[in-house]
Amino acid sequence: MLRTFASFFKNKEIRNKILFTLAMLLIYRIGASIPVPGINTEALAAQIADNSILSMMNMLGGGAFERMSVFAMGVGPYITASIIIQLLSMDVIPALTEMAKSGQTGRTKMDKITRYLGVVLAFVQAASLVYGFDRQYAILESSKLSTYLFVATVLTAGTMFLLWIGDRISLKGVGNGISMIIFAGIVSNMPASFAQVFNIEVAGAANGAAFSGVLRFLLYCVLYLVIIVGVIIMQLAQRKIPIQYTSSSNTRGNDITYLPFKINSASVIPVIFASAIMTAPQIILSFINADAYRTVSNFLSLQRPVGLIIYAVLTFLFTFFYTDLQVDPEKVAENLGKSGAYIPGIRPGTETKTYLKKVIHRITVLGATALTIVAVLPYLLPMLNILPASTALGGTGIIIVVGVAMETVSQLKGQLTQKQYHGFLK
Repeated sequence: MLRTFASFFKNKEIRNKILFTLAMLLIYRIGASIPVPGINTEALAAQIADNSILSMMNMLGGGAFERMSVFAMGVGPYITASIIIQLLSMDVIPALTEMAKSGQTGRTKMDKITRYLGVVLAFVQAASLVYGFDRQYAILESSKLSTYLFVATVLTAGTMFLLWIGDRISLKGVGNGISMIIFAGIVSNMPASFAQVFNIEVAGAANGAAFSGVLRFLLYCVLYLVIIVGVIIMQLAQRKIPIQYTSSSNTRGNDITYLPFKINSASVIPVIFASAIMTAPQIILSFINADAYRTVSNFLSLQRPVGLIIYAVLTFLFTFFYTDLQVDPEKVAENLGKSGAYIPGIRPGTETKTYLKKVIHRITVLGATALTIVAVLPYLLPMLNILPASTALGGTGIIIVVGVAMETVSQLKGQLTQKQYHGFLK
């Protein structure tokens, strides 16, 4: 592993991309520490600690939410907007469906529409959160309409600036910019999570319970390792479908090669999508009815069985949804036909498409089940009083962190290999 990272830094172009990414993430972390003027952050932090959904939003934002910084909304509104646009493009709105099938040009137009919708959602979400929190917890120093609009505008501008940082990272840095921002926010909070669990279980324990506290803290660390191993296995596990070429110009003779499909092509996106969907009704109700907001917050709490079951079902379903967006059996079958390749025993064309769809759905069942178990386990153990409640947030965070880290390293390896081939050709 160390040798791999050393090879990254030896390559000047890749080294510059890594340094550029770190510089952009530093700007993000500085902005996450700048609070919006006129907010009582202490009252807000106390309420976030008692709400699992709000705590998850705070975790994804690297603690920016509890400080109500200029980046408090994070990239959540953009993620919600992308979910809405992708759902509408599935034969709901013909124009969006046509864009989705129009290649890069259509995807560019859809991304522009997603950003416009993201601005609207960010403003509505910011205004509703500020209004709802101020009504219930009095977090504003001055409860005026102008103050609500000012805070909502600042938070919306912060979200759009984060999207700009994400675009710069995707264009000139390494990895997916939006994923890297979420990654940086979670990683920045991890030392505090470990310190909090250690203080609760070990330092704060009575003399007679010190030993059991140490064991629980060690179990907490072991759970982290188990989740890391589980995510790595999910990322690397593949189903290899044999393919054969009819033309000897592609391969030597009639050699059989393999078409790999990941058991979890959606990576960690379903976890983020599920969190965003569960947050949306609470945000809306906080603006409309405070009593209904409390009721729904308790109902959807991930520390309660009903909320945890809903979270698990959403994670499972979104794994299938995002896999269908990522892998198109019809396009894969078409590309195989164009390259003169076929699956032994399967006729090219419609039969190949049907076979690929069946295989993808079968392996996605396994991938979705594994991801759901890994996502739910950290919440389930605190409910059984086996581990402290803070384990849940740490578990969700580590799923996202490991997934993003593996995808980024894979991308860097691909770029490094590409540079080596270019050097060879020259």
